[in-house]
Amino acid sequence: MKYCGSCGKALTQICPQCVFENPANFNFCGNCGTSLAQDAKLKKSKFISREPLSRGKGERRHLTVVFCDLVGSTSLSHELDPEDLQKIVKQYQNICDKVITRYKGHVAQYLGDGILIYFGFPVAHENSAHRAVSSGLGIIEAIKRFSQKVQNSHGVQIAVRIGIHTGHVVIGDVGRGVQSQQLAMGSTPNIAARLEGLAAPNSLVISQKTHELIRGRFQCSA
Repeated sequence: MKYCGSCGKALTQICPQCVFENPANFNFCGNCGTSLAQDAKLKKSKFISREPLSRGKGERRHLTVVFCDLVGSTSLSHELDPEDLQKIVKQYQNICDKVITRYKGHVAQYLGDGILIYFGFPVAHENSAHRAVSSGLGIIEAIKRFSQKVQNSHGVQIAVRIGIHTGHVVIGDVGRGVQSQQLAMGSTPNIAARLEGLAAPNSLVISQKTHELIRGRFQCSA
């Protein structure tokens, strides 16, 4: 279990240094030895935690952007009843949202069966790239388990592709009225989306910029 069934509190502590998941009663990370009390201090630091952006104002930020997409959604639409497909997509989104929340990411936009995710907005963390990659790997593992259930119930399998890039953006309002959203403008989201298109099913591709920030923490291949 990840959350308490009584109060909803997370039962794990995410290490602020290596993003390892630790039991709730740990004072130090079981993976790297970092004090888990540091995470609370970082949240209070004016250099790490920032207030949500005021509406109507654009602000330059350094983000790690994750783009996650469901593989073969067109073929799934031909194989499944529309109602079944809708239920599967909603379950897929809920699964992803739980993993993203665990690593303190922010779902910026649902684009059909694609998900645009920010790490570093609206609250910044010094290890946003670590959190983003850990989130991506967590999504892949969760979707693998979910795919087995879909296979048993509907006779089809599902998978995801994920692309991750880190860079500077400008966050500002896009759209008008109730359709207005705060989105990141610049090349960073576009590069993340292009990297997603290069990924094999149930894998993630990261940019060189992201790799520089997570080097030594994850096993990567060229």
